[in-house]
Amino acid sequence: MAEQPQHLRAEYRHFQPITTRWHDNDIYGHVNNVVYYSYFDSAVNAYLIERGGLDIHEGQVVGFVVSSSCDYFASIAFPDVLEVGLRVGKLGNSSVQYELAIFKAGEAQACAAGRFVHVFVDRASNRPTPIPSGLRQALESLVMAAE
Repeated sequence: MAEQPQHLRAEYRHFQPITTRWHDNDIYGHVNNVVYYSYFDSAVNAYLIERGGLDIHEGQVVGFVVSSSCDYFASIAFPDVLEVGLRVGKLGNSSVQYELAIFKAGEAQACAAGRFVHVFVDRASNRPTPIPSGLRQALESLVMAAE
């Protein structure tokens, strides 16, 4: 089996604090795997609203998640304080691939890492549409330079 990359804090551009909740834990005493996806979604959408001006209620565009994945490295549990690291791996005309990692507050190595793809669509037609300039600028600031 190939060794997993480490997913270090320094590899991410933006960090969104996340508060774990009591009901995030499952019967095994740790955050259930499906909850990680809600952390990813919350971190991305908070960024798009705050930095990109996304209007989730009245805006012309909506971001649809069309693909997602997550790898798990270490358990987290309530009441851990978390930070979701966010960067952009690929920015297209109407789509963006986010790369995310979940860190315990202040820790250098991620507990989990994943990705998801948004396709931006026109709210009325549900057809792909170019990413609006304000959102594009916010997303461009998250693109990591190739090493």
